[in-house]
This record gives sequence, structure tokens and C-alpha cells, in this order.
Amino acid sequence: MTERLSSGAERLDVILGGGLLRNSLNMIMGLPGSGKTILAQQYLLGNATEERPGVYLSTVSEPLAKILRYGQGLSFFDSKSVGTSVFYEDVGGRLNDGGLPGVLEHVTNLLKRRQPSILVVDSFKALHPYADNSGHYRRFLHDLAGRLSALPVTSFWVGEYGAHELSEAAEFAVADAIISLTTERTAERELRVLQVLKLRGSTFLSGKHAYRISEGGIDVFPRLADPAEQPTYRLDGDRISTGISLLDGMLEEGYFQGASTLVAGPSGSGKTLMGLHFVFNGAEHGERALIATFQENPTQLERVVQGFGWSLDHPGIDVMYRAPVDMYVDEWVYELLEAVDRTGARRVMVDSMGDLRAASGDEIRFREYNYSLLQRLSRQGVSLIMTQEVPELFGVTRLSEYGISHLSDNVVLLQFLRGESQVKRAVTVMKTRGSAHDPAIRQFEITGEGFELGEAFLPAQSLL
Repeated sequence: MTERLSSGAERLDVILGGGLLRNSLNMIMGLPGSGKTILAQQYLLGNATEERPGVYLSTVSEPLAKILRYGQGLSFFDSKSVGTSVFYEDVGGRLNDGGLPGVLEHVTNLLKRRQPSILVVDSFKALHPYADNSGHYRRFLHDLAGRLSALPVTSFWVGEYGAHELSEAAEFAVADAIISLTTERTAERELRVLQVLKLRGSTFLSGKHAYRISEGGIDVFPRLADPAEQPTYRLDGDRISTGISLLDGMLEEGYFQGASTLVAGPSGSGKTLMGLHFVFNGAEHGERALIATFQENPTQLERVVQGFGWSLDHPGIDVMYRAPVDMYVDEWVYELLEAVDRTGARRVMVDSMGDLRAASGDEIRFREYNYSLLQRLSRQGVSLIMTQEVPELFGVTRLSEYGISHLSDNVVLLQFLRGESQVKRAVTVMKTRGSAHDPAIRQFEITGEGFELGEAFLPAQSLL
């Protein structure tokens, strides 16, 4: 079995098929500020031991003192390990005096003297100008790679490479693994993206994975994209209440356990309230519920629920509030799934999908998020209710964009209808997968008790 080197970040190791291969040669590429040095130090400090130390070589790109100063701000940086299990050296002077042959000699002596398990060269790209020509540089690469490959050492070559250099720089052909760190911009939003471009001898998760940089290092959120073919699993035919008795009747005694429901309607039509009925009904019957909201913070939401006789202090209710500003959808999905596991929630409310879509920035990725999230919750038997605002105040002509209604098991439409002297509210069950339902358009009112459904509109009544 091939030995793996952990990054110290579980989700990054998952992307890398269990971790980078030990004794391999790895490239970490990205523009300044992308976190290359942090990731390299994460590997260095997490794997070096006194018996098999780690060595960090700085060249002429960034002063060693600066690397150490900023490194001390990382939570995994252990100053006691410096000089015992981790050694930092500046080879800039040797490079200036002896060129690439001088660096090669220094590394050769260092490998004999320290016998390191990890070797980092930062910046490797800064070595290129010291070659007389491309042939000279390729010979240096060949000799250096040969020395490293002959020993049990895992190497990291760090550099400020752009995507266009992948086919031009010879070091990429030598590398066993290539990890790219970039930033993508959509409108006013920026998203940090990690991508594995090459990993010899191992499978890995393809695609672009969002990441954040913190004092804990690089935190990656693997691209959530469940395959279309899933292992079979069993869902029973149990029904659960919507929390609104007359609506249960329209749905043949409620939703199926583990089903997903989309509640669509214009602003102010009662979408959030219908979701609250659902989660508080579950909490009152022993089913823990999670409210994932972008619309109101906990203080604002508490005021809303108190108006209907509920409280967020209920022991069966948990709230996950995230501001839609500077939000990574990938990060949010993992936080939601972890919250479901941690709390044991059986009912989840997401309010609203419009905020989630705005944070996504990519229509295809948003569809993948939806599909994967619904599939994962369904496999766990967790029931999901989502809200979605529609643009039309009257005469709704479309329920949702980006395939949300198509993926949902149930779709409930809330709308405003023009009465003779006042606006009326109406609810219609548009879709129930695997079950019959009452398609009548029913009037409802919002009172201090919440939803109060009335009679169905007569055929002769105007529904404009």
C-alpha cells in the first residue's frame, strides 16, 4: 500500500485521494497572496520529526525572516520545533555567488547532513533567471530531481506561476503532483479556488474546490457533486405533518419522510412562515430541526417566531445564520451537513434559495449544489423545506430558475390574488412526487396563530 502524506486538513486529503504520495516531488503554484507558503508550511510542520526533520529553503523571492515572522501567526506553527525538527535556511546568498550549481551542491550536502523527510524550496521559480539558457536549466532540474528521487524525501517546489506557464516551464513535467491556488472573480465577489492539476499514481477529486485562509492554515471545501448513479437506499412511506392541518389534507396527510419541498411565492406571501410551521411542528413531536437562514439574523428571527407563539430557545430547534455577504456556497453546504450530523436534525429549513444562488456566481455549480444537497439529505432520511422568491407579485408564471422545482419532491405555490377591495392570499400544491394531492387553489390568512386555510376558490371567481 502506498504511503500518504497528510496535509493536516482532512478535506484536502480527501481531494488528494488520501493525501500526497510520500517521497514524491510536488509543485504548489499560484500568484502572490494565494497561500502557497502557508500550505507548504502546513505540510512541513505537520510531518517533520526530530528523527526525520523538515527543511525549508528560501531563495531570493522572500526574505527568510519575513517567512518566519508571518509563520509564527499560524496556529500550527511551533517555535520549539525550529532548530530541532524543522530547519529554515536562506540559500539566496549561495544562489547569487554560485548560481544553480551552488544551489545543487548545497541541497546535496543538506540531504546528507539532515536526512530530511520534507524539503521545501520557496520560491523555485526564482531559480530560473540564474540559468544561462533553457538547456542549462533542464540539466539542473534533471540533476536535482535525480538526487531527490533517490532518497526517502518528499519535496515541495513553491512558485508564483501562472496558468500559462504549465506548458512552458520544464519543472511541471518533472513534478509528480501539481496543486494550483488561484482567485476567481465574479462581479464584486472573489473566490479562492484550489485545483489538483496532476497527481501521479493516485486518483483525486477533479474540478475547482473553494478554500479559505485562516490562522489554522488552508481550509478546503471539496466540490460537492454527487454522481448521478448512487448506491440504493431505503425510504419508508411514513408521512410527516407540514404543521398546518388543512395543508396536510391537501397532501394526503403530509410530506413523505426525507422528501424535499420548495415553497415559492412573492415577497410577503408567507414562505418563511410555512417553513417555520414545518420545523416547529417537528420539534414539538420530538424531531430536532435546523433553520438555516440568510434572511434574518437570530435576533430578528426570534422576534418573528415570537409573534406566532414560538421561540428559538425551544430545545428541539437549532439556528444556523450566515450573512450572504462574502459567503462561499461550498463552505456553507459543508457547515450545513456538519450541523445536521452534529445536532441529529430530522427537519431542515433553508431560507432562502435566492440568497444561496446569489452567493454561488455560477449557474451550473448552483445546480450541482442543489442536486448533491438534496441527495445527501434524502439518503439520511432528513426532510428539507426551501423557500424561493418569485418575481411576479400577481399572476405567477414561473416557480424557480436553475432547476430547483425540478429537483424538489414537492412544490407549494403561495400567491397574491386581486379581490374586489383587497388583496387575497392563496396556496396551491403544484407537485407531489409519488403521491396524489388536492390541486385546488385555497385562500388563506396569516393570523397570530400562523397559517389559517380557508375554502377553495370557486370556478367562477376571478383569480387574477
